Amino acid sequence: TPLKKKGEISRCTITQLDGLLAERSETDLGDLEIIKSPSDPKKYRYFELTNGLRALLISDLSQVHSEHRDTDDEDDDDDEEDGDDEEDEEEEEEESSEEDNSEQEDLDNEEDSAAALCICVGSFSDPEDLPGLAHFLEHMVFMGSEKYPAENGFDAFLKKHGGSDNASTDCERTIFQFDVQRKYFREALDRWAQFFICPLMIEDAIDREVEAVDSEYQLAKPSDSHRKEMLFGSLAKPKHPMSKFCWGNAQTLKHEPKEKGTNTYERLRDFWRRHYSAHYMTLTVQSRETLDTLEEWVREIFTKVPNNFEPRPDFSNLQDPFDTPHFCKLYRVVPVRKIHALTISWALPPQGKYYRVKPLHYISWLIGHEGTGSILSMLRKKCWALALFGGNSETGFDQNTTYSIFSISITLTDEGYQNFYQVIHLVFQYLKMLQKFGPQQRIYEEIQKIEANEFHYQEQTDPIEFVENICENMQLFPKEDFLCGDQLMFEYNPEVISRALALLTPERANLLLLSPEHEGLCSLKEKWFGTQYSVEDVAGEWGEQWAGDFPLNPELHLPAENKFIATDFTLKTSDCPDTEFPVKIIDNSRGRLWFKKDKKFKIPKAYIRFNLLTPLIQESPENLVLFDIFVNILAHNLAEPAYDADVAQLEYKLMPGDHGLVVRLKGFNHKLPLLLELIVDYLADFTTTPDVFSMFTEQLKKTYFNILIKPERLGKDVRLQILEHSRWSVIQKYQAVVKNLTVDDLMLFVAKFKAEMFVEGLVQGNFTSAESKEFLHAVSCRRLQFQPLPAEPPVLFRVVELPQKHHLCKVQSLNKGDANSEVTVYYQSGLKNLREHTLMELLVMHMEEPCFDFLRTKETLGYQVYPTCRNTSGVLGFSITVETQATKFSTDFVETKIEEFLVNFGEKLSNLSAEAFQTQVTALIKLKECEDTHLGEEVDRNWFEVVTEQYLFNRLNKEIEALKQMTKAELVSWFMEHRGAQNRKLSIHVAGFGEVEKGLHGDSQTCADPAGNTGDARSSSYGEVSKLTFLPASVALAGATAITDIRAFTSSLTLYPYHKILA
Repeated sequence: TPLKKKGEISRCTITQLDGLLAERSETDLGDLEIIKSPSDPKKYRYFELTNGLRALLISDLSQVHSEHRDTDDEDDDDDEEDGDDEEDEEEEEEESSEEDNSEQEDLDNEEDSAAALCICVGSFSDPEDLPGLAHFLEHMVFMGSEKYPAENGFDAFLKKHGGSDNASTDCERTIFQFDVQRKYFREALDRWAQFFICPLMIEDAIDREVEAVDSEYQLAKPSDSHRKEMLFGSLAKPKHPMSKFCWGNAQTLKHEPKEKGTNTYERLRDFWRRHYSAHYMTLTVQSRETLDTLEEWVREIFTKVPNNFEPRPDFSNLQDPFDTPHFCKLYRVVPVRKIHALTISWALPPQGKYYRVKPLHYISWLIGHEGTGSILSMLRKKCWALALFGGNSETGFDQNTTYSIFSISITLTDEGYQNFYQVIHLVFQYLKMLQKFGPQQRIYEEIQKIEANEFHYQEQTDPIEFVENICENMQLFPKEDFLCGDQLMFEYNPEVISRALALLTPERANLLLLSPEHEGLCSLKEKWFGTQYSVEDVAGEWGEQWAGDFPLNPELHLPAENKFIATDFTLKTSDCPDTEFPVKIIDNSRGRLWFKKDKKFKIPKAYIRFNLLTPLIQESPENLVLFDIFVNILAHNLAEPAYDADVAQLEYKLMPGDHGLVVRLKGFNHKLPLLLELIVDYLADFTTTPDVFSMFTEQLKKTYFNILIKPERLGKDVRLQILEHSRWSVIQKYQAVVKNLTVDDLMLFVAKFKAEMFVEGLVQGNFTSAESKEFLHAVSCRRLQFQPLPAEPPVLFRVVELPQKHHLCKVQSLNKGDANSEVTVYYQSGLKNLREHTLMELLVMHMEEPCFDFLRTKETLGYQVYPTCRNTSGVLGFSITVETQATKFSTDFVETKIEEFLVNFGEKLSNLSAEAFQTQVTALIKLKECEDTHLGEEVDRNWFEVVTEQYLFNRLNKEIEALKQMTKAELVSWFMEHRGAQNRKLSIHVAGFGEVEKGLHGDSQTCADPAGNTGDARSSSYGEVSKLTFLPASVALAGATAITDIRAFTSSLTLYPYHKILA
């Protein structure tokens, strides 16, 4: 798979750019020089202010535009963690398989109006004696301004009006972005612009915000992708900016400066004056205003940004950062996760200037191909690899003015690790084949054709994501290519491609090999993240072979012509009456199908989703493990035959849900039925081998392990094991997978799975109802031919009714090298109706900003601090979560601070003015009233109703009506009632390893498995994840009842009945 590009809206390209210009409407009054998709209804205007700031205005007066609703999709496969694209891709399978499908958590939303500003300065400009200063400044400008001095004033303003904001620091750029309701956009722009006009950056706030930067660094330390990046940077020439520590922490920004007498406060202000200059800045604003109105606002507000007339930071003279003796070696690394991974990297001259050709994208397309004749196809046949990602992610670390990286990362099996030199040799053979045959115009034009289809029928994206991407593009491309410079492949230039390809030779490659097997063998340690590693020359015989004219491998070849590329983009005529919501068109003992023909977005795309339900999955942990193995092997079997569909924008995903196999397809409708047919055929004819079974069983052990060593994932596992009766925990699944399951066990499970089930589906987009009925028929009758279930299986868990007192379950983190802790304090409300769910959403909305201000800004407890509205299998509650470090605070202390916040918040809520209450109600109503940005958002919302069997497709309308009737007294009463002495409160603590926690508990730890059996955990530096270590509460939480045996605790509790929130 080619690496996804940073900020990529949709991978696309086109050959006939003149055609794009010709298709524009004559009434478009925007800037006609800016190339945009024919499907893009927005208008654009570009200009430069007198202070040198460059601005792009985006007017979206179309009806088809809005934001995401405010509830997480129940089977959304995105994870909560941060990390780069590569690690996210590597872990996608493990994360999606463990999503909490029955618990909804309300998240921030995309808004109607948005703005982003990119400054041409980043971590490369950090002073040598203050590593991380650019990142720290990005934090500090949020802390009030001369015009708006309140420390968290901007965040408070946005939260009050349903908005959000963020910022990020890269090597050569820093980006700020926010979104808010259109009504408050003008004022928000003025408040935000003060970051760049007159930020306060008061000295008193510095020490506190350093702690936030340090917590961000501590959260990043257990990430293998960040650790690899820091290790890679350390190989650069001394003093080269690629070798800098860009994160910053308490050591570099607080302790060392104090020891050296450095005034961080003054240096911070100097850095702002030198680098936050208008002529380095690009601004993008988007709203449902006219271009003239937006221009008036931007000129009024941003002309005040100062220009220091200093030259822009320029590092382009510092070429070849990795032309050192430390490069082109083999580095063995001990990872945090249990994973075998190989990364082969080449340092190339900067490739950004070739954006019209995109040579690395062309090469990565071939390297990452998964069809017949590809590297991964051959590695999979040998059971040596599970995944391969190739290319350049286009982050500032991967591509800047000093160099560009090209890397190939392969997730290896145990056997692949044992044969890693042969794996490398296969890669080099494939590259040599590409170099021999040279660039292929047929393949380049095929990529263009696929991308052209996507670009022409491009769906709209959330405004905040769009403006963030475009303001960065404005730093990189000329005006006409602002919208497409990172997407289109404009021209075929074999010379440019050949030059890049010729540099990808064995003698120029650096090798990074990650494996737990390296533990105890690596004597070196990276300075900042503590990564253990060793370095050696490439083994003699392999080095000699690669230096010579080694033979090609006849099994490796270029991909054949792609048969899945869509050619029919006709919008179909409906064969049934138009409806606002999906309608049931099939309902029988074998399945149920919901359908809605798209009449709104009018694009030749569609979504097909099926849930293959069976109670078999939840019968035992062994069955859950076999189910995970089954889905993984099915995806493995499909990988090669379905890859052409995947690269032709026909996306599919097989997901092991809690109660069934979820099959999701989307893309151009023309060839989508062929992909569904392929998936059903492979499901019906499922087969595997003992070698493949063994490969995925071993990988699943690592997957479960890697989930459990993350504090946030362990906390979630413990919490849901307590709350959801009959839910098998990840620990229990880990215990099951280490048993001697066999391929015969798997085939017996699959036979039972296919014998009886109930299939429920949803089809939306450019299909007719008749075609949609055929899809269900294909799944339920033509190929699988299963029998109906005796009764429809449940799609939710039953939830325990917590006692009316405070219970605490405190467990030790399962990663001995991780100081990160997590505290979640959960208040259970019970079986409630839609009105109370909406009331809880309103409560959490009121709580967000003061929670952040008190627990993060003032108390500096951690980087991640948030309240959440929770719907756990239909049982409501709310929680507050803080991620902290055991080197700074105990989890018990953090909980006392959470309680202190809740007391203060209760007082604040009681004193809330009628106007402030109504403002927040209006903000939430506006969020729910907005239309969907693209068809996928509508489908996600409707699929949630289908998969939970609630079918309340007009839920948003009902919630809006409930909000209109809500009163402040009702909100205050509800909060006080659930915060009283008789509340059902559950605290989940995952304690990291650090001196504060160690001083609190000493050796008073007891070890128990989920069944309550005590014993000693086996000694290993990786830790033992098949047992929980329960910790006692300190005196600070003496009033809480400790849970040290989850099964014993829950077995005595009453169960709520199955419950759906329908009215």
